[in-house]
Amino acid sequence: MAICRAMSIRRRFLLAAAPATALAQGFRFIETPQALALLRAGGLNLYIRHAITDRSQFDTGRRGDRAGQRNLSAAGEAQARALGAAFRRLNIPVVEVLTSEVFRALETAQLAFGQARIHPSLIADDYTSGDAMADARAVSRELLAAPVAGGNRVLVGHIVPLGMMLGRGLAQQEFPEGSMGVFRPTGAAWEFLGFVTAEQLIGA
Repeated sequence: MAICRAMSIRRRFLLAAAPATALAQGFRFIETPQALALLRAGGLNLYIRHAITDRSQFDTGRRGDRAGQRNLSAAGEAQARALGAAFRRLNIPVVEVLTSEVFRALETAQLAFGQARIHPSLIADDYTSGDAMADARAVSRELLAAPVAGGNRVLVGHIVPLGMMLGRGLAQQEFPEGSMGVFRPTGAAWEFLGFVTAEQLIGA
């Protein structure tokens, strides 16, 4: 429990570091028809939060220790498979899948898309061996802003780092497990278009 409390305090500190001017920003869910048109056209970076997890489990910050992490629930495994099937059924092109090494993210990527490559900067803030803000800046600069040709780039990660990139902490209802943030890269920066839930695509 002491580990959990320390990690919670650290997480609150990191979120408090977000620019105050960004705290009033409102984020939206993209309507399904518009989302499908955008995703099918490609050229986007999709930051997907890991699928539904077992909330009876706790994170310890120990990398490589499945028993010490909050893992996917049975519902999360089914959600990840259904999300990947929706991408294929809806003809949403994917050219690259990068993921956090934390098991819930890695397994989401593998269940949904098959092959995935671990990218160190996508790691959760409470598992990084470095600086979480530096990780978030690296993802923002090297991945979200990077152009992609021939389809979409999928990044599977976590809620707190994405909040750092967007400038404020995200509520669970804004970025539920399995949902994605949609980014249009410009090479030097990115434009955030909004969120799409897993259920929007699964039900389309």
